[in-house]
Amino acid sequence: MSNSVKKRNIRLVIAYKGTHYAGWQIQKNAITVEATVKAAIKTVTGEDTTVYGAGRTDAGVHALGQTANFFTDSSIPAERFAPALNANLPGDIRIVASEQVSKTFHSRFCAKGKIYSYRIDTGEVYNPLFSDLAWHLRYPLNIDKMIAASRCLIGEHDFRCFMASGSSVKDTVRTIEAIDIKEQDQFIILTFKGDGFLYHMVRIIVGTLSEIGMGMREVDEMPSILALRDRLKAGKTAPAKGLIMEKVIYESDE
Repeated sequence: MSNSVKKRNIRLVIAYKGTHYAGWQIQKNAITVEATVKAAIKTVTGEDTTVYGAGRTDAGVHALGQTANFFTDSSIPAERFAPALNANLPGDIRIVASEQVSKTFHSRFCAKGKIYSYRIDTGEVYNPLFSDLAWHLRYPLNIDKMIAASRCLIGEHDFRCFMASGSSVKDTVRTIEAIDIKEQDQFIILTFKGDGFLYHMVRIIVGTLSEIGMGMREVDEMPSILALRDRLKAGKTAPAKGLIMEKVIYESDE
């Protein structure tokens, strides 16, 4: 039976530690979050259904608020899908919430924006509890310079210079609503809120800001990097393990 005639559309909010997964999207010969969730749904409902995710997080990237939806004929109460699926998922993937939504709802296409965070460990000795959740730089960063450089990224811009090769996206204009950078113990945590992000965009911005924080680049270089729209002019790509998809924003949230 096709999804169009199935009775209900269920939205899931999913948290996962991406360390042991080859990203969100189903791949051949690799364990992914999407495939694992899909298998749990089949165990619970007996249905081989499609799971629509809001974003394709890369290998090693984590999530606290990934959103997905699937169609089902199952009579299980919508709110009971969360515990039922959790009973059939590994411990590093949890369904935080489940609810029935309109049949027109699509996790990806209905999203109005996303919030990501990135954690940098600047301690002389890295915190082992965060070894899979933070990029250990072991180098003091000038957070004031990083904040100053980030300000010119706020608003609508062509962020082509912060997009990794391999993307098929043609429109590289995006809007960053806010960038928050703060220190917490030996960590620097960067939070990004925007209408959408290009392939590796947050990680390349973090890599560029880290180079400014280390004094390898000047603050006033950032506007020209943005204007040139050349990936080679921006900084290195920060490792995947420091990135967390915090939340997917929908019209109902606003």
